[in-house]
Amino acid sequence: MENRLLGRSGFSVPVLSFGTATFGGSNDFFRKWGSSGVDEATRLVDVAIAAGANLFDTADGYSDGMAEEILGKAIANRKNQVLISTKAFFPTGPGPNDLGTSRHHLLHSLEGSLRRLGVDHIDLWQMHSFDALTPVDETLRLLDDVVRAGKVRYVGCSNYSGWHLMKSLAVSERYGYPRFIAHQAYYSLLGRDYEWELMPLGIDQGIGAVVWSPLAGGMLTGKIGRNRTPPKESRFATQGSLGPKPADDLIFKVVDVLEAIAAELNRSVSQVALNWVLQRPTVSTVVIGARNEQQLMDNLGASTFTLSKDQLLRLDSASNVPKPYPYWHQGGGRRNPYPI
Repeated sequence: MENRLLGRSGFSVPVLSFGTATFGGSNDFFRKWGSSGVDEATRLVDVAIAAGANLFDTADGYSDGMAEEILGKAIANRKNQVLISTKAFFPTGPGPNDLGTSRHHLLHSLEGSLRRLGVDHIDLWQMHSFDALTPVDETLRLLDDVVRAGKVRYVGCSNYSGWHLMKSLAVSERYGYPRFIAHQAYYSLLGRDYEWELMPLGIDQGIGAVVWSPLAGGMLTGKIGRNRTPPKESRFATQGSLGPKPADDLIFKVVDVLEAIAAELNRSVSQVALNWVLQRPTVSTVVIGARNEQQLMDNLGASTFTLSKDQLLRLDSASNVPKPYPYWHQGGGRRNPYPI
């Protein structure tokens, strides 16, 4: 499998990484994503490693820590073969200090993640969301401490706005703290908001995109179409869209083109949708998830071919939506090299 540098760093990651939100299923929300136990998770980890997708993405908030614990058991005998990415921010307890990116919470979160995963360091530790109540320099100073202590190799963020990320980079530069090299962001053919501000920022500042939900929460798996409603047991049918649901016309327009290209290439709809994301600027790795081995094998196939320029243009056109101000005003190539 192809490996790419993660942002402006010397850290190489596979273009497809395995997401573990389907491990555990400790509550109703995550049970609808999946509920893989240790045995099934171990088999999925085997398949991913064999394919070269040896970066495993998790979070202390997935199934109340169960996802990390199950992953830790699944990799127990091959820790030297894998890379671990985990995240912190969401509540880990009932108290007012049990969430966010304060020094208090992050220290507890990191120690808990290391214990559950059974490792002595995290390869990529990401702030799962922006904490508007904690000073940015407090968060980054703590990250500096844990990197210097050898408990974390690289740091990143997730679900930040452009100004959140740029302010963090500025503080890191001012004080010599570790800079975010990765931004784990929502991005797909049905969710291209990332391109308006975060992609140009990533190009300018050397931030690698770690893409989550590249299949738009199940809307781009081929199970939904003009004459097909979501299966009753699917995550989309039970939980709906993760963000604002795209208009049905847009969904069907994109799926129509995906199905046509999938037929041309003898590929699945999911593989075509994933391959489009893999070819976008700034994308370092795309996080794929799977409830079972069949889904995982199909998703891994997305890295084994390349869409043509014509096919990419057809998908770009089908998924294009009007940009908000000021991005529509900045377009048209007027001294603007960024792909907005």
